[in-house]
Amino acid sequence: MSDANPPNIDQRLDRLTERHEALAQTVELIAAAQLKSDERLEKVTADIAKLAALMSQTDKFINRLAHIAEGPEQRLDRLEGE
Repeated sequence: MSDANPPNIDQRLDRLTERHEALAQTVELIAAAQLKSDERLEKVTADIAKLAALMSQTDKFINRLAHIAEGPEQRLDRLEGE
């Protein structure tokens, strides 16, 4: 038979309490990390929306420039065709 005595109820309760406290702290840390992640995701989502709007404006601007560039090109084509 071994010399080690099995833990009594008070020792077991103490260990369970320590585990419970450690788990509670872990959950708090995970919750705080999740909040930070959510905030970052909101910022990234807002930044993507801004970039999409800028891309749309850039696309419109490029199309206008292309249309403007067609004018002189068409004039040159007409002059060369005469």
